[in-house]
Amino acid sequence: MKIPLKTKSIFSGLSKYRFRTIFYIAIFWTLIDLIGTLITQDTHKLNPVKSLLVREVFVFLMSCIMGYLFVFTLKKVFRNNSLWVNFVFKSMVLLISAFAMNFLVHFVDTKFILGYSGYQAMEAFSQEMAQKNWLLQKIIYWMSLFMVTQLYIEINEKYSPGVFMDILRGKYIQPINENRIVMFMDLRDSTGIAEKLGHQLNFRFIRDFIHHVSMSLIDNDGRIYQYVGDEIVVSWLYEKENIKKCLASIIAARKNIQANSEEFRRLYDIVPEFRIGIHIGEVTVGEIGVIKKDLAMSGDTMNTTARIRSACNELNQKFIVSKNFVELSELEEFQFESLGVVELKGKAAGLELFSLKI
Repeated sequence: MKIPLKTKSIFSGLSKYRFRTIFYIAIFWTLIDLIGTLITQDTHKLNPVKSLLVREVFVFLMSCIMGYLFVFTLKKVFRNNSLWVNFVFKSMVLLISAFAMNFLVHFVDTKFILGYSGYQAMEAFSQEMAQKNWLLQKIIYWMSLFMVTQLYIEINEKYSPGVFMDILRGKYIQPINENRIVMFMDLRDSTGIAEKLGHQLNFRFIRDFIHHVSMSLIDNDGRIYQYVGDEIVVSWLYEKENIKKCLASIIAARKNIQANSEEFRRLYDIVPEFRIGIHIGEVTVGEIGVIKKDLAMSGDTMNTTARIRSACNELNQKFIVSKNFVELSELEEFQFESLGVVELKGKAAGLELFSLKI
């Protein structure tokens, strides 16, 4: 099987995800504004259709700018601040931006639809502001919109992109079974590295390692389930195309590490390597927890994949997959090698494993 590799792009997988998020935010805010405008009939009777069209196009463009602030600029500026500082300053910046957007929408509408002069357009906006409770209503409206938007971003970042709608419609309130490709990835020789670097430097090393390999997983549509120390658990719904993406993510992760090898040598005098175990099977997915809730995946497939990854050390291999994966992946014979039937800890019967040669 030929493993597809993504061509090099000026945008990383994370950037693409964030630009998609901006687009979704702009669409959502525009739809909310459209509904609100239709309900309040806040369009000019002179040409209501043209007025509405100009307004929503302008709202969409301004929402894209505000979405960029939300997803890129403010996230970067306040990432090292506490939660309350993030909330207060983001709210202030976005409220100022929202006020500016309201002014510009009103100005464009009154000047270019009604034909007012610039001075008259500003006067009309001032009169609207002077109306009772106008400012309070706008603050409540925009704060509510920001909170929903922030909820969408936080859920996506906590559970991986694409999960928000599943959570919103309660897909996993009752546990369901899904056939998934499951990959366990961790840092090779992590104990020796930790002893060499010490606690704090080792933590930064693991953080950089996880960052670079995660980019490759995201680029290939992997849904990151959890991080446990230096271990990453990621999955794809079972499809032929997703098997290719799973394999492509391994190659991409290795290339990503190699591309940043000089930086790792400069900072840590170590270039990380990783081990991988892959299996395909049924997993049970559902919400779990009382005060702190999470999206949990469980079942024999998860346990087996963890054991396969652990077998990498015992068998002195980097990438090990199950027979089930090999049979479903349509790999060429030169791309894998049988390691025989291996007894895995906690498993009643041995499992034939294969080493990937990619």
